[in-house]
Amino acid sequence: MSLIEIMSLLLALSIALNIAIAGALVARRAGVGIANAILAGAGAGATGLGLYFAAIAAYH
Repeated sequence: MSLIEIMSLLLALSIALNIAIAGALVARRAGVGIANAILAGAGAGATGLGLYFAAIAAYH
């Protein structure tokens, strides 16, 4: 892997983590339990990362 590919992967992981944390905080603020908020945040982060990888696969 080239340096650019590694850096873009780290950027994608960072963005997915930020999406997951924001999703969990929004869900928690909406009044759901902590476990459900974590699951909602993880789902949002995984979806974001999946969309990124799908876009990369479609590009190549």
